[in-house]
Amino acid sequence: MAVKSARSPIRNFYGARVTKGVAMDQRIIDLYDHFTHGGMSRRAFFARLARLAGSSAAAASLLTLLQNDYARAAVIAADDARLATERVGFDTPKGRINGYLARAMAKGKRPAVLVVHENRGLNPHIEDVARRLAVAGFLAYAVDLLSLVGGTPASEDAARELHGKLNADDALAALVAAVPFLKAHAESTGKVGAVGFCFGGGMINRLAAASGDLDAGVAYYGRQIPAAQAANIRAALLLHYAERDDGVNAGIAAYEAALKASAKTYTIYHYPGTQHAFNNDTGAARFNAAAAGLAWTRSIAFFTQTLGAPPRAT
Repeated sequence: MAVKSARSPIRNFYGARVTKGVAMDQRIIDLYDHFTHGGMSRRAFFARLARLAGSSAAAASLLTLLQNDYARAAVIAADDARLATERVGFDTPKGRINGYLARAMAKGKRPAVLVVHENRGLNPHIEDVARRLAVAGFLAYAVDLLSLVGGTPASEDAARELHGKLNADDALAALVAAVPFLKAHAESTGKVGAVGFCFGGGMINRLAAASGDLDAGVAYYGRQIPAAQAANIRAALLLHYAERDDGVNAGIAAYEAALKASAKTYTIYHYPGTQHAFNNDTGAARFNAAAAGLAWTRSIAFFTQTLGAPPRAT
């Protein structure tokens, strides 16, 4: 059954900074998606991009719009006086996981939210997402699942290549272990949700089926789990999908049918005119400020509804 999200007073971080993304030929965006999801080498990608753009110089200019610009990542400054942040690790059956913990400076019990990254590891954008959650009042923990293969490198290309060596089942085991870690945190109310993007969105669906302790999950354009596993889900789910994301969207109908058949609590939203990764405001070509802001407001309202209202950071 679907759960309705209440209105939220949370500030629209996205619309306050950028009004819209950069218009670009859909063939170029599709090509970049194919490249970033492991479909081709960088050399082959750039050669095809140059053909579409008309020259290598034009392709180089387009690449700056396609790639994430982490200089834009700090919607909430890393040294924001309202927040306390630190690097915190925890042990899992597959090895030690490092992460980034953010919460309000004022002590107190708060619902916890686990943040799961894209296929580029724990980068400045994902750390900023954790700070946005912390400003909203949650105890936010962004994991670095690439800890299992050496840790997230600074280079986006290197991080994406390292992600290809990550065993997804090991990553799932680490996420399952993260839930009791957050439940037991001294500043946690014991209520734990999770949010993930792209690869992380798919892992939210897997985590919801694998963990009986997860209370709520928000998946941004994440691949779905097999229908047979939907019966194992206990957490309430909020699922955000882009319009132009064929590889991910192909599984929505079967997943929704399985959730309905098992009488699960879920809400699905589709965002017209959007691309895969529309939430990531460090990527100008695919970012959609209106959709990202609306999805964020819905996500905060959903966590507030399912985990409890946290005290805002002031």
